[in-house]
Amino acid sequence: MKKLCCALIALLPLTAFAYPIELEKQFNGAEVSATPQEIDHNMGAVMLYNYGQTDAHCTAIFRNGPEAPRTRKMVLAAGQSSNMTVKFARSIIKLRVQLTCGLK
Repeated sequence: MKKLCCALIALLPLTAFAYPIELEKQFNGAEVSATPQEIDHNMGAVMLYNYGQTDAHCTAIFRNGPEAPRTRKMVLAAGQSSNMTVKFARSIIKLRVQLTCGLK
């Protein structure tokens, strides 16, 4: 019985589970690709890539439960990629990101 219990414990994953990220996108004609990323237990990011021929103006609002929302803004040049990162005071349980991009 002890061997069976030890075998079951060994089969459990050793890595921590990632927190869920909800990404709400609104591109308004901008040709932008957005990928959410988990960096650490209290940090998250959205990687952006501009496929278009003109600059894109992007705004992201990051929400983590009861903490105040964090807003990040950037101008993404044509053909360039960049990250919007945020760090919270508490561990992230569920990260909600509202991303809005548009053309100049």
